[in-house]
Amino acid sequence: MTEKLKLHTPNITDENVTKIAALFPHCVSEGKIDFELLKQELSNSIIDGSQERYQLNWVGKREALLTANAPIAKTLRPCREESVNFDTTENLYIEGDNLDALKLLQETYLGKIKMIYIDPPYNTGNDFIYNDNFAENTADYLQRSNQRDDDNCRLTANPESNGRFHSDWLSMMYPRLRLARNLLRDDGVIFISIDEAELGNTLRILDEVFGEKNAIATFVWQNKKGGGNDAKYCAIEHEYVILFAKNVVYLSRLFESFSDEYAKRYKEEDSEGRYFWDTFKRKSGKQYYAITCPDGQVLSKDEFGNPLSWLRSENRFKEDLEAGEIKFEKKADESWSVMFKQRMPEGKKPRSLILDKGTTGDGSDELLNIFNKNIFSNPKPVSLVNHLSGIILKENDIILDFFSGSATTAHAVMQLNAEDGGKRKFIMVQIPEACDEKSEAFKAGYKTIADIGKERIRRAGQKIKTDNALTATDLDIGFRVLKVDSSNMNEVYYSPDAINKDDLHLFINNIKDDRSDEDLLFQVLLDWGVDLTLPIERQTIDGKTVFVVAVDAIVACFDRAEGVSESFIKELAKIKPLRAVFCDGGFANDSVKINVEQIFKTISPMTEIKTI
Repeated sequence: MTEKLKLHTPNITDENVTKIAALFPHCVSEGKIDFELLKQELSNSIIDGSQERYQLNWVGKREALLTANAPIAKTLRPCREESVNFDTTENLYIEGDNLDALKLLQETYLGKIKMIYIDPPYNTGNDFIYNDNFAENTADYLQRSNQRDDDNCRLTANPESNGRFHSDWLSMMYPRLRLARNLLRDDGVIFISIDEAELGNTLRILDEVFGEKNAIATFVWQNKKGGGNDAKYCAIEHEYVILFAKNVVYLSRLFESFSDEYAKRYKEEDSEGRYFWDTFKRKSGKQYYAITCPDGQVLSKDEFGNPLSWLRSENRFKEDLEAGEIKFEKKADESWSVMFKQRMPEGKKPRSLILDKGTTGDGSDELLNIFNKNIFSNPKPVSLVNHLSGIILKENDIILDFFSGSATTAHAVMQLNAEDGGKRKFIMVQIPEACDEKSEAFKAGYKTIADIGKERIRRAGQKIKTDNALTATDLDIGFRVLKVDSSNMNEVYYSPDAINKDDLHLFINNIKDDRSDEDLLFQVLLDWGVDLTLPIERQTIDGKTVFVVAVDAIVACFDRAEGVSESFIKELAKIKPLRAVFCDGGFANDSVKINVEQIFKTISPMTEIKTI
């Protein structure tokens, strides 16, 4: 009999208990952990009940941990009409609660994200935080998460008069950071923009989630130049960007300084630092640029007499040199030696002060240039995210932003790819927070922050593509929009024993009536942990619609009218897919349902088969 897909996220609590049982089997009995035994197992001294220790604690922490670990029966529904280049893009825009989104991404992107950048609510008393429900156990949470919230309200104001002002903010951040850490590669990092209001708590919570040894730096970013008088006691002109590693061992080489041997080349020094004179040649020994000497002679050929090569990548080098100091010297044969002043590089270590990397005012101007209106408050500038990305992100890495706001991060990724031909991919997550009806954004037709973010990516992507038409011909400026929603399955799928006799008709079709075949496909991709950006092809086989994902990753037929015959299954098996999925009620009869595994075993024995 074929196995059914579970169609909900993993129960992390159960997985953690299993891991503990493997390490300390005597500390687990009947699926329950004996915490006193476990404490003793992890201590070098005798444990006698509770004792004081250094830790971060707040009202609601245990509930926040429960929320992080609890499974949900939700899904991501594709929205083609709001997407750009849906069939070919490798970028994602997920609209919905980021706690749900992070849980839904756990299997597909576990250990695959190179960089996370987030700009969460700063908890100034004037912004909103997520209204997570902590007052329920795992079973209740799973049951509730099958359904939409009645009022669909996930954000709440957090005024300073709130008796749990800091606790509520910590309870929001804690589960999200725990889930985010799971998604990072071993050599991955997380950057968090924050100000004084929660800087201390953010550092403490990161110490707990990532470990103190993985703290890399707290950068000071000059976010204003002049002004800054909105603060009560001091003109504040900076914010912070915290950097933590998933595992600092993997980053040691990245942050090494240049060696002493390399530094010995820089023999002179002036007010701007150390330097040496280098010949105006590339590593190949060829000179790529025409140079006019003091006597008017133009050096326009390389040392072999060939005309100079004019390359786009070299033009950028030329601009750098023109901004510096050049020295001409006559050699014995009356020819010219051309040299330029080579400054001592800063090394690979990033500097803790981030200066001249844009301000919030620059971020506002960028949006103004795109929308011709001031539609978002204090967005981060593209140059800041580009600077942070340059520290860690390589040409094919994935970056995640689960507080994406106006989608500065997506804009930055497309700009970086246009500049160096990279293939970086982004995943943006944003809750559809309502725009104030009095705001310029609402008047311009944008009902939610998510609407602003999606439109920014569309407009910025097209502008970047146009500005780089000759060099960025294959630039990916698209994105698949996926929306967090309740499961595609009726309650009977998850709790068949709870259905009474009046609801027996639900057994006939356990799929909700308003869900499409493509909705079902994306829930299957999530459950199997398959990349959500893989190409999807629709084929017609034996008169039925079949989804073929990435040639042979998955074949899926969601026929629900009892039309799946043995002849159809034989044709499908000829594709020899890695996985195949059918609707449980779609088989023509019980005989076909029983024989499906045998048919695949004969034609495509490596195929894994499941039903929903």
